[in-house]
Amino acid sequence: MHPAARMYRRGVHRYRFLLSLQWVILTIVAIALIPTMIKLGFWQKHRYEERTARNDLVASALRAEPVPVERLSSPGHAVTRTERYRTVTATGTFDTAKTEVVRRRTNENGDVGYHVLTPFDLADGKVLMVNRGWVAADASQTAFPKIPAPPAGRTTISGRLMADETTAASGIKNLKGLPDRQIMLINSTEEAHRLGAPVLGGYMEQTAPTPKGGSPEQISDPGTEDAPLNYAYMIQWWLFAAAVPVGWWFLLRREIRDQEETAAAPGPKESEPAAV
Repeated sequence: MHPAARMYRRGVHRYRFLLSLQWVILTIVAIALIPTMIKLGFWQKHRYEERTARNDLVASALRAEPVPVERLSSPGHAVTRTERYRTVTATGTFDTAKTEVVRRRTNENGDVGYHVLTPFDLADGKVLMVNRGWVAADASQTAFPKIPAPPAGRTTISGRLMADETTAASGIKNLKGLPDRQIMLINSTEEAHRLGAPVLGGYMEQTAPTPKGGSPEQISDPGTEDAPLNYAYMIQWWLFAAAVPVGWWFLLRREIRDQEETAAAPGPKESEPAAV
């Protein structure tokens, strides 16, 4: 036989194990894992960019100089991403008789209670909805809670401008048939219908003046999302994708080495004939 043909047959025999069920399954799994891990890496990259952009927007909004609320919002206005978290000020009077509470809200400790939502009447007849903070709920969560009164008379307040809440954005269902003066979502359009008044779009999370006695509890700053963690996951998935073919090649070489060692090992010695 020609030497080249002999070498070819030896090579084919050497890799015949790749056609075994075990190696076929292993190879298919490896081929499937590589694009999956690459795709997961790109998904983490998208999350990193999304969270970084959100953190930058929040930081920029919090650093901006306070402005009167009516400079950024008006009745029917949809608060934009760049307007959200901006510090705004307003001068007017709290209408405590029309206060509502927002159900299933938690404080910094994770306790479930309510957010206190009170209309704030401005001098020009418009209304700003103000989230004054968190109060505890009773066991039944049906009775209207005791809420400390805000400053009486004409006062100036400041806080963060927030967009109207929706089920799509928050995941909170807007349930009907709730106890009196309890709601699930803060929505300026619905509040305008309830009050029969021009309500500014969005609402304010009040930060000043701070309530006496610490109640309602003020809502904490929005903080930042952990974008670097997504970046680390992105690198991790791509390293995994690169490691799959390396691992497959390592197993292949080990299998060949094991076969060669088995073939080179001496066979069992023939037993010597018994002496007569």
